[in-house]
Amino acid sequence: MTVTSASAAASCRVVTGAVAVLLLLPASPALLATPAAASSSATSEGASEGASEVTAPLAGAAGRAALTRKVSARAWIVADARTGSVIAAHNPHAKLPPASTLKALFALTALPRVPGKSLRKVSKKDLAGVGSGSSVVGVKAGRTYRAADLWRGTFLRSGNDAVHVLAAMNGGWKSSVTQMQAKARALGARNTRVVTADGYDAPGQYSTAYDLALIGRAGLKNSQFAQYAATANSRFPSSTRADGSHISSYPIQNTNRLLTGANGIGRYRGMVGIKNGYTSKAGNTLIAAARRGNRTLIVTVLNPQQGNGLTVYREARALLDWGFKSVGHVKSLGTLNQPGR
Repeated sequence: MTVTSASAAASCRVVTGAVAVLLLLPASPALLATPAAASSSATSEGASEGASEVTAPLAGAAGRAALTRKVSARAWIVADARTGSVIAAHNPHAKLPPASTLKALFALTALPRVPGKSLRKVSKKDLAGVGSGSSVVGVKAGRTYRAADLWRGTFLRSGNDAVHVLAAMNGGWKSSVTQMQAKARALGARNTRVVTADGYDAPGQYSTAYDLALIGRAGLKNSQFAQYAATANSRFPSSTRADGSHISSYPIQNTNRLLTGANGIGRYRGMVGIKNGYTSKAGNTLIAAARRGNRTLIVTVLNPQQGNGLTVYREARALLDWGFKSVGHVKSLGTLNQPGR
């Protein structure tokens, strides 16, 4: 998370080629319309500007149409994480800056290569590329960290410093970006272009509500990813060194308010996390998933145009509330596909 500038049923089309991909193609032109122009200035998270309350509309098809009027985000999507069925969406393929939600793709890509027990003595070179104004967890050059600590720093505090060190452990920054792009393509996230591994604003970097939901869904299938994404509170670094000796640490809390309930948002029942983000260019962004019974829903909310930095959580809550009420009462608009699993 950085703070720098830098409805009708749908059909699915099968695209043949090197990899078969199911693309969500809403029949309603409104769902693929050019998104409204972004506000010229973004409000930082927790700002005092008043935010209008978002209440979930009635369940079912009529409620789905009402969501577009009530949710101000430039793009959003609601999908079933188990089946991949998309039950509501607005501008799902609009290419927008993802901010730190892109860290979900980084984790999905690098976790198999950088397991939690791996150790790294951090150099100044590792931290040299951390962008101005980045959110950080407090990684210090000259200290040795477990990868698990760095992963918690990435998921909980959106630490760009932690991502830079993990990228160094993963073969380097450029290599990690290349791997992320390949992973996105393998998953079917064809409208994602990776320039920075941490989501820091960069020209030409974008993703979509559809792609980020697809990435989040894949992340939930990875047990390590799911564990880190669902962690609300921890300490950084862990309180002992690899040899068991004591080291000073401090508490850290996840910046996803739906997971922690912070700032008066309230913890969402069944929330299993994933990743939030903010940049002045992207606005507030969020991939969130919640489980109730045997049903897990995943939503993406990109850049709400009303309220303050907490609106993204209120709008995600409204989408999840509607989704749980509407499952089984609305037709699928398409499918999140993962051809490269």
